[in-house]
Amino acid sequence: MIEEDPEIEESPLSGIVTRDGISVRVEIYRLVEGDRSWTLEVIDPEGGSTVWDDRFATDQDAYDEFYRTLEVEGIRSFLEEQPGSTKH
Repeated sequence: MIEEDPEIEESPLSGIVTRDGISVRVEIYRLVEGDRSWTLEVIDPEGGSTVWDDRFATDQDAYDEFYRTLEVEGIRSFLEEQPGSTKH
């Protein structure tokens, strides 16, 4: 039996964010069926991914968490293998 990939709903809040000449892709998504919470993932220019362990009740909550992290830790915190970076 062939299993189908689950259908994913992407938030309209997903997109590219650029700071200090560095662009990252913010992905906020959830499964269409099943768990209705939102997942937050940030993809760096090299394809490295930071995914939050926590789930969010709304896509806005997920975006707000991304923005708080951006403001406090800076965009470099999302880069793969950067000295002093913090992964979530």
